[in-house]
Amino acid sequence: MSFSWHHTWVLFFSFLAVACAGENTPMTKQSSEQNPPGLRVATYNTSLFSDEAGGVMRQLSGGQDVNAQRIAAVIQRVRPDLLLLNEFDYDEKGALADLFANDYLGRGQFGESAITYPYRYFSTVNTGVLSGMDLNRDGEVGGAGRKHGDDSFGFGLQPGQYGMLVLSRYPINVAEVRTFQYLPWSKMPQARRPKDPATGQWWYDDTVWPNLRLSSKSHWDVPIKTPDGVVNFLVSHPTPPVFDGPEDRNGTRNADELTLWRHYLDGGDLPWLCDDQGRCGGLAAGARFVIAGDLNNDPVDGDGHHDAIRELIEHPRVLRHTFPRSEGAVASAAASPGNNAQHRKNPAFDTGLFGGSTGNLRLDFVLPSTGFLLKDSGVFWPLPHQTGADWITASDHHLVWLDLALEPAA
Repeated sequence: MSFSWHHTWVLFFSFLAVACAGENTPMTKQSSEQNPPGLRVATYNTSLFSDEAGGVMRQLSGGQDVNAQRIAAVIQRVRPDLLLLNEFDYDEKGALADLFANDYLGRGQFGESAITYPYRYFSTVNTGVLSGMDLNRDGEVGGAGRKHGDDSFGFGLQPGQYGMLVLSRYPINVAEVRTFQYLPWSKMPQARRPKDPATGQWWYDDTVWPNLRLSSKSHWDVPIKTPDGVVNFLVSHPTPPVFDGPEDRNGTRNADELTLWRHYLDGGDLPWLCDDQGRCGGLAAGARFVIAGDLNNDPVDGDGHHDAIRELIEHPRVLRHTFPRSEGAVASAAASPGNNAQHRKNPAFDTGLFGGSTGNLRLDFVLPSTGFLLKDSGVFWPLPHQTGADWITASDHHLVWLDLALEPAA
């Protein structure tokens, strides 16, 4: 059983939308101090990870780490009610979550007001957990550095690296949380099993394939008891579709990690889709949800199987809505025309700036279900002269937020 109760703290995708969506104005100081009625939901890849166990704890001790202060300031400025942090290292006792909550979020940063999240959820992930198999096919099992990561169930140099943390103003129904850390990749219907194009053989042979886990970190369904009813927070962080070879083992895995959510939304009796708690089947019909995370797949640009993210965005249960955007992303793309010259979509929708020739991409998503109304949205990516422009250097991703309200009854 992968879920340990003591590990948990209760405390139209369409191209027309790309062309015609309106600009969001930057968030004002007033909007950061008092949220509008409804539910503000956000996702943020914080880059608070270390190659060494306990490394982030040592880095943040004393409350003076500048990058963590900047991350906290962004959160304090936007003030989400419900927030997923990606790349936040897991530790069994939650000491790192305590430290960040108390010494960073709990203290006003750069003129912002402190913020408190009484409820948190975290659990184990696959990153850095050795599989005991030669997954990179170098003739060895495990080893030091990248060799360890390559042969782990999810790439990581130590167990729990690149973990996830859910922060909520509202209670979490812990008894109903579903995690899919252990779900075998081979169980998914029509799984994209990678093949070595040089030999025509499966990259993972028949002794390895049945034992591989689909999720590179984990997939969680976290029910949140909001004032307007339960919202299922569906969070994950699929592997980047790069850092592999012509066999495309990361690209195919990323696509199927996204496809898992599509199957989950289909709902019904799915005997193969069993969580770590032994419960099988998809999300209940009529349940309201929000999908969130660094999904590592731009619908148009960059690497990856773009059909996988587009099919998720266009799922019948996902609300058709204007994509979050920022003026800062437009300015960033204009400042690096060479890296973005081949990109086809409006750069306003991008959520991060990445190294090398990659340029800006839209990788971070907050996707609400039908039954919600979208009141406002944005990407926290200020222009160089705006408040917070120096904070965003703490991560190559930017916080994405949506303001949601219940759809009025007919």
